[in-house]
Amino acid sequence: MQDFEKLGVFYLGKAYDPEQGKLLDDLVLYKSKDLTTHAVIIGMTGSGKTGLGIGILEEAAIDRIPVIAIDPKGDLGNMALTFPDLRPEDFRPWINLHEAANKGYSPDDYAAAQAELWQKGLEDWGQSGKRIEKLLDAADITVYTPGSSAGPGVSALRSFDAPPPRLQEDQDAYSDRLHATATGLLALLGMDADPLTSREHILISGILEHYWKLGQNLGLAELIMAIQTPPMDKVGVMDLESFYPAKDRFALAMRLNSLLASPSFKAWLEGEPLDVNRFLYTKDGKPRVSIFSIAHLSDSERMFFVTMLLNEILAWVRTQPGTGSLRAILYMDELFGYLPPTANPPSKTPLLTLLKQARAYGLGLILATQNPVDLDYKALSNAGTWFIGRLQTERDKARVLAGLEGAAAGGLFDRRRTEQILAGLGKRMFYLHSVHEDEPQIFQTRWVLSYLAGPLTRDQIAALPSSQRPAAPRREMHESSLMETPIQTAGVKAPQTELQEAGTVPPVLSPKIRQVYLPPTGRVMGGLVYVPSVIGVADAQYTNAKHGVATSQRHVFLVPLYDGPVALDWKESKPLDLDLSDLEASPLEGAAFATYPQSAADPGSYERWKKLFSQFLRTEVPLKLFYSPTLKVVSEPGEDERDFRIRLQHLGHERRDEAMETLRTKYASRMATLEDRQRRARQALERKTAQAQQKKLDAAVSTGTALLGVLLGRKSISSTSLSRVGTAVRSAGRARQSGDGISQAEETLQSVEAQLGELALQLQQELDRVAEIYNPIDQKLEEVSIRTTSANITVHLVGLAWCPSARGDD
Repeated sequence: MQDFEKLGVFYLGKAYDPEQGKLLDDLVLYKSKDLTTHAVIIGMTGSGKTGLGIGILEEAAIDRIPVIAIDPKGDLGNMALTFPDLRPEDFRPWINLHEAANKGYSPDDYAAAQAELWQKGLEDWGQSGKRIEKLLDAADITVYTPGSSAGPGVSALRSFDAPPPRLQEDQDAYSDRLHATATGLLALLGMDADPLTSREHILISGILEHYWKLGQNLGLAELIMAIQTPPMDKVGVMDLESFYPAKDRFALAMRLNSLLASPSFKAWLEGEPLDVNRFLYTKDGKPRVSIFSIAHLSDSERMFFVTMLLNEILAWVRTQPGTGSLRAILYMDELFGYLPPTANPPSKTPLLTLLKQARAYGLGLILATQNPVDLDYKALSNAGTWFIGRLQTERDKARVLAGLEGAAAGGLFDRRRTEQILAGLGKRMFYLHSVHEDEPQIFQTRWVLSYLAGPLTRDQIAALPSSQRPAAPRREMHESSLMETPIQTAGVKAPQTELQEAGTVPPVLSPKIRQVYLPPTGRVMGGLVYVPSVIGVADAQYTNAKHGVATSQRHVFLVPLYDGPVALDWKESKPLDLDLSDLEASPLEGAAFATYPQSAADPGSYERWKKLFSQFLRTEVPLKLFYSPTLKVVSEPGEDERDFRIRLQHLGHERRDEAMETLRTKYASRMATLEDRQRRARQALERKTAQAQQKKLDAAVSTGTALLGVLLGRKSISSTSLSRVGTAVRSAGRARQSGDGISQAEETLQSVEAQLGELALQLQQELDRVAEIYNPIDQKLEEVSIRTTSANITVHLVGLAWCPSARGDD
């Protein structure tokens, strides 16, 4: 089979000829970048819709495109059942025991039969266990179970955190996020709240907006307290008590508190936070297929989680740069109920926004359903690709045809012909309509790499390898609990004797010495003591023309003080992650002060230490960046290796797509010329063959008639008969000459086809070379070290820093 995995195309299946009822050898390859205009999959139960969806996601994973999949029915978890060795023992835990018994198999024999079935199915479609291994090497597959402990959990509380500043600056996006969060939370309580008329919605939105504007995060516990004692006195022009009396607010708070106290709700507090970046890539930068199985949830819980997840995806999308290539996929296995035509559930607004805006950032949505009637087809007209399988009722067909007409957007669309095709579709057969292609295509889906065991049960999900990993820590509910951690001292500690000798009176030092106090974090145990150290704050400019780097970095270092001939050594310093505005000008009341070396009281010491600090930055603190020799790209300042590799993967996809489009354009005219010559040569051959056949027929008839007349003795041989025989002989001679013409036409056609094949081979070799060049995932990165100069260093502060510590620290 053609090695197409690196070419940015998805192997969906093989073309099907509905006229002949025959499966063709032509592979159906779908360009991944076409998914940036989104796709819709529609088909009744048993149509093969799930198989097509899983096949597309497998192709995406092999191409290292990360996927977030929402699975309301439990079918997508089958993607975790991938067995490269195709051994019966691999299949044994996942077979349907009832089905085995009904067919008269023992469990072991049925597992062996399934393994054999899968091996043969893969071979029939040009695949093998090696392709399954390639899938596993390319992506990490995890099945999450939000609200349940069966699989890795998901903490939904992060969605009450303040959105990033960039999102807050986009007023429309911020408003959508605010309203969707409030609506989703109320949906969890079973309340269908209208954003314009619901008191509950308006109050919760107002509370969230108040704290988000201050940059403060809210947990559910804090939200409950804020409902009872809101941070505002008025709602609009009305006072709070008139709009929403305290008694009614208490009732709402009690409903939320009951939810918080419910044992089943504890599962929502554990697991991975709703961080889209973590769901798309592992800590090493490997693409992920994150499947969220929500079949076990109630309708209100599903709506709550889907709304929260969609909002997080929308916020992530808006932090990405624009692109024309596919960056990630959002797959939803059953759209029914989340995008209705008239109702406005919490999920609808973020879905509509994603359909309209996500394409510009490289996020492709694939929305599947077996219920084609109750959908907002106006919204789905944003989808550029439609996969239509078998449909159950005439009403379903009518709705789908109307949707296809809308998606065609004035283009050529033969409704009657399409209706005939849809009526004749069998299992695993789909009608593919794409705005990127000139005409639709009928195809049969390939055999999937994953074992289709049916919807996974909770016990089966718990047995998946991804469910055996260590659980993520529980997210703390109460803001006050953050104060239960011991105080942190920024790595600077004084000997116990100095702490014991600490006095309560701040030392009196020269006004030329600038003193600052680091803020404490955590609760104080045994009283607070300030320990002396020296802080250095400077900006350094780093430039490198070769790599196009010109950036400024703020450096804050803290170094311990010693009572000796060498009071400090900047090489022992530690970097601090704080700003000058975080430093305090006065100590906390009641704090004690540890003793300090005599050199700390000398203003001249700080001038010397300032010079040493500048020298330390120049020689010991270079700007270290990563460099990709393949793509010739350097990492951004502050960008770690994981994020850089993630960026390289997408950049590789972008450059691959661009290079391949260039090659296709380059070869298109040459291919078109040869294909035209091939067409004309084939027509000439057919024409000469037809002429030769007719002349042979005429010659045979003429000769046969003349000879028959002579042999039967009807007439004596006359000049007329001789003339007829002569005519027949000449006709036979012309037929032989026509045969020579056929040979020439065949040689011409063969020559053109050989040239066409050679050109196609050249194109394929160039495509393979491009694909290999722009596959940066496993490449070795180089380190670029850029040093600053004395002239490019601006020291803002070298002074005495008092670091909070606690009595009893050792």
